[in-house]
Amino acid sequence: MLKTTLSLKPAEVKKDWLLIDAEGLVLGRLAVIIANRLRGKHKPTFTPHVDCGDNVVVINADKVKLTGNKAEQSVFYYHTGYAGGIKGRTQGERLASAHPERVLEKAVERMITRGPLQRKQMKHLYVYAGATHPHDGQQPKSLDVAALNPKNKRG
Repeated sequence: MLKTTLSLKPAEVKKDWLLIDAEGLVLGRLAVIIANRLRGKHKPTFTPHVDCGDNVVVINADKVKLTGNKAEQSVFYYHTGYAGGIKGRTQGERLASAHPERVLEKAVERMITRGPLQRKQMKHLYVYAGATHPHDGQQPKSLDVAALNPKNKRG
C-alpha cells in the first residue's frame, strides 16, 4: 500500500464563507483562528503553496478585547516617510479611532507567512467595525469562536 501526499492545484480548491462575530473575543486568540482559516490549515487537503483557505467575514471588530495592560502598553509604531517621522499609537487608541478594524487586520496579517501568497490570502478577509456586512449573498456559515475555548471570550 503506497502512502501518497495529496497536493491540491489552485483549480481544485473549494472555498467556503465564514462569518465570525468578534464581540467580546480576545484579539490574539481570534487572530490565530482567522489566520488558520485563511491559510486552510483546518482542512485535510491543506497545501502550503496554494491558497486553499476560506473567505472570512468578521463583524463587530471594534468590540474585541485586549487582555492585561495591552490597551495602554502595546504601542504600534509607524513611519510617515519623512525624516524623524516615527510615530506610535497604543492599541487602545487604535481601537477607539475611526478604523478599529485595522487592529484585527494587522494582527491576522502578521500571523500569515509573508510573501505573494500572504497578499492573496489577505484579500479573502473582510473585517467590519459594525454588525452589518454586504456579504449576505454568499450565505456565510457562522463560526462560534467563543464556544471553541472558554479563554476566547472575555466579559
